[in-house]
Amino acid sequence: MTRPSDNPADPFKKALAEATKTMADDPELTVTYSVDPPGMAGDTMRLPQVSRRMTRDEVLIARGTADAFALRHRFHDDAIAAKYMPQGQMARDLYDAMETARCEAVGARDMPGTLGNIDAKIGAEAERRGYGAIRQAQDAPLPQAAGYLVRHLATGRDLPRAAQHVMDLWKPFMEEQAGGTLDHVKDVLADQTAFARLARQVIKDLGYGDQLGDDPDLQDEDEGDSAESEEQENDSESQEGQEEPDDSDAQPERSQEEQDDQSEAQVSMDELSDMEDGEEAEMPEGEAPLEPPPPAPYSDADPNYTVYATDFDEEIKAEELAEPAELERLRAYLDQQLEPLKGAVSRLANKLQRRLQAQQNRSWEFDLEEGILDAGRLARVVANPTTPLSFKVEKDTEFRDTVVTLLLDNSGSMRGRPISIAAICADVLARTLERCQVKVEILGFTTRAWKGGQSREKWLAQGRPQQPGRLNDLRHIIYKSADAPWRRVRPNLGLMMKEGLLKENIDGEALEWAHRRMLNRPEQRRILMVISDGAPVDDSTLSVNPANYLEKHLRDVIAMVERRKIVELIAIGIGHDVTRYYQRAVTITDVEQLAGAMTEQLASLFDSDPRARARVMGMKRAG
Repeated sequence: MTRPSDNPADPFKKALAEATKTMADDPELTVTYSVDPPGMAGDTMRLPQVSRRMTRDEVLIARGTADAFALRHRFHDDAIAAKYMPQGQMARDLYDAMETARCEAVGARDMPGTLGNIDAKIGAEAERRGYGAIRQAQDAPLPQAAGYLVRHLATGRDLPRAAQHVMDLWKPFMEEQAGGTLDHVKDVLADQTAFARLARQVIKDLGYGDQLGDDPDLQDEDEGDSAESEEQENDSESQEGQEEPDDSDAQPERSQEEQDDQSEAQVSMDELSDMEDGEEAEMPEGEAPLEPPPPAPYSDADPNYTVYATDFDEEIKAEELAEPAELERLRAYLDQQLEPLKGAVSRLANKLQRRLQAQQNRSWEFDLEEGILDAGRLARVVANPTTPLSFKVEKDTEFRDTVVTLLLDNSGSMRGRPISIAAICADVLARTLERCQVKVEILGFTTRAWKGGQSREKWLAQGRPQQPGRLNDLRHIIYKSADAPWRRVRPNLGLMMKEGLLKENIDGEALEWAHRRMLNRPEQRRILMVISDGAPVDDSTLSVNPANYLEKHLRDVIAMVERRKIVELIAIGIGHDVTRYYQRAVTITDVEQLAGAMTEQLASLFDSDPRARARVMGMKRAG
């Protein structure tokens, strides 16, 4: 007999799972609850965990997530979606966001109760991503705004505050460019094919027509026409095979003069070709034209990785991106945002410092011929004056000659609480390690613009060459150099709170940049910690290159760093599994865990016991 569960949330979770299967019209659907990010793959749905307390927010978000996934499962056809799916990344994101809004709006017609649940989910996501604090449209994600607008037009319902704010920022632009197309949203909601055509037209109206690829409807017509023409051609060939006369009868007789002219022309062309070949073969070696040397590769890890333009990239100090007064104001804002966390983070920092200082106990080498006079052995000299004086030298600790670089993802998806906690953890770790005589460098990476910036404008002006490679303007930020004392650069981390700073993330080049900086350091031991919340994403680059272009380069750079073993590389993923990229990595599902993960990872690297290192790093002991 099965014992009843003592978790008060279990009956709710069971009822929600059954309701979700009914709404999705799929009794075979598998519904699970997890602390991992919600998601759906095939017939398996992962919903947010509901704790024993069953707070109102937890219940609403779980119900909203379940409703959204169930409606997409019921009203979305993967084959139709794949047929009309655009090629470019930005266009794909717009298409997917609008299709999600369509599924939710169709379901709301028959099940109005889903509207409130999904609103709770949308509101929670928008608040978590910091949408309410955005001030300019270019800093807000256009695909999300387009999905919100389709939902608003289809249901006539206002959105939660932060989501409404993002939609309002982009709404004038979208209505001006695509208002005529969006007027027909309600007419095609129930027909996914018709809606897909409308979505592609909206994408074109918004200026991303170059990312759509070939029109799938025209391809279908072409395939039908080609099949018909092929059939006609086969029929005509069979007729010609029966009626075709000999070549001598079919071609009119040419005059002797025309034949002679053609022969002379052929001879002249052959002679010219022979002369060119001969000149090339007989040219003295010393007079051969010098070929320009091949350009240096853009990446040491992958010689085939290309960059369209580096003219607009920048490596810049944080203090150059804002006035001192603004940095102080942003720093104060950061401190205010994270006041509740400071106690917990400081305790972890103290724990790290104690672990490091425990290994700083002095150790000495004795009975040396030079160094510091060993007073403890003077008694031997007094007893026997012929005994030579004894000297001692302090041993260097393992981590004295060490530099640590923190490389922080400054992409738009880090906006809000993740970037705030990353900034304060970098602050505390820098101060802690500095007290332990370990030098720390803090770097950040993003791009200067959304949608490609000046690099894309140059590419468009030059006729859109194929496969241009990386197509955006990099911005690599130095928050703190390794030799700068912390007290002088403390305000710099406030820059991460600046509106409009966080944009795209091109991880591979950033990692290679940080690695090169470390190779120029004099310290014997170099540790590089990467903190990121996802795979590299740059819409401009991915829209005109293979879909895995940036991800492949990141893997190549990681492989190079780990193969050379000059720099010890570790990574922390925030809500994203980075263990598929890095050998030594951990993934945290909540940004609140970041401080603990950072301190534990660093402490483990300084642990003298290799088994303890392996246990914390999640590695198997060698041998």
